[in-house]
Amino acid sequence: MKEELSMIEKNKTWILVDRPQDRKHKARLVVKGYAQIFGVDYSNTFAPVARMDTIRLLFAITAQKGWKLYQLDVKSAFLNGVLQEEIYVEQLEGCEKQGEGNKVYLLKKALYGLKQAPRAWYSKIDEHLLSLGFLKSLSESTLYVKHNGTSILIVSLYVDDLLVTGNNAYHIQNFKWEMMKMFEMTDLELMSYFLGIEIKQGQGEVFICQKKYAKEILKKFKMDECKAVSTPMNQKEKLCKEDGADKVDEGYFRSLIGCLMYLTATRPDILNVVSILSRFMHCASELHLKAAKRVIRYVKGTSDFGVKFTRGKEFKLISFSDSDWGATANQALWLRKILLDLDLKQKKSTEILVDNKAAIAISHNPVFYKKTKHFNIKLFFLKEVQKSGEVILVYCKIEDQVADILTKPLPTCKFEFLRSKLGVCNS
Repeated sequence: MKEELSMIEKNKTWILVDRPQDRKHKARLVVKGYAQIFGVDYSNTFAPVARMDTIRLLFAITAQKGWKLYQLDVKSAFLNGVLQEEIYVEQLEGCEKQGEGNKVYLLKKALYGLKQAPRAWYSKIDEHLLSLGFLKSLSESTLYVKHNGTSILIVSLYVDDLLVTGNNAYHIQNFKWEMMKMFEMTDLELMSYFLGIEIKQGQGEVFICQKKYAKEILKKFKMDECKAVSTPMNQKEKLCKEDGADKVDEGYFRSLIGCLMYLTATRPDILNVVSILSRFMHCASELHLKAAKRVIRYVKGTSDFGVKFTRGKEFKLISFSDSDWGATANQALWLRKILLDLDLKQKKSTEILVDNKAAIAISHNPVFYKKTKHFNIKLFFLKEVQKSGEVILVYCKIEDQVADILTKPLPTCKFEFLRSKLGVCNS
């Protein structure tokens, strides 16, 4: 130990200074959860969090209705979770109770580090919200709604953050008081920053972006002085696994793609190229890295871009689809169920706009063509949901197919046109 300390002093690893008076001491007691044994110390650990799709849907609803979205933060949330298992913890070294050093703690509530802590917290707040008269959405386990006459109150749960909106300011404030009676929490007022996403709420519109995060990406990969480009992907470039180029550091490439993946939360205009590049994280080459850096160059010129949700004539769910094996219909059905839970039932069938007339004809015509013999039975699911009136396929011109920006590289003019139709713009 003396030799180690000597080396530390020799290398000038630290200097001795007076204790700063204006600094906050940050520390947290964490249990060694890695030592827990499944089936002995814990069983279920899964705890749901709100999907980003759901959060974006809330932005769209608040913009359409002219509501405001508020945020509450629960302090030390996991410490509120009640444990079902019998767990013992050694006393903290140096903080043993005098005269009781041989005793151990029997946990009644969760501590950070326990594998079941997230689930225990979710169970606790779920129970409390239900006791306040909320109904949980059957399609989204973290979405709660409460009706009181013509008043509606909506709560979305993301670990220790509660997103609250509704049409009655008094009921929203009353809900905050009820929650603060039960949990120690901070009222962050109007939602303005969440998971790295910047939110600007206006009258009849909500704008979300990740400007700060985009600039951090540029700085992290030393590209804050790079030259911007107009599109995220070269239209003529075809990426493949074995391209003959030199391999690059996979860790560096994965970090870059991971950063870009999170940026897609508010930047769907880069979703296609990031999805393509993510296929090569195990075999990244110079060409793949060059393509990834082109995305960053595009982000450099559009760092203040995001998604703007605005008020329309009616709150109508519309989707655009390319070849996706029925995924669009599934997503439309899921969103319709959530809107139904939120008392925003869609009065008409959800339109799925496609640019393939043959696909529309097959979906409408009950005749079993010989050229469709090879179709898997599950692919006829779309016929059934269309027959039930949930969705309807509608033809759109290929130049108006918004889904193209999510499936293929495009020339600058068309890319910018579809980007604007997607709602991506600067503030």
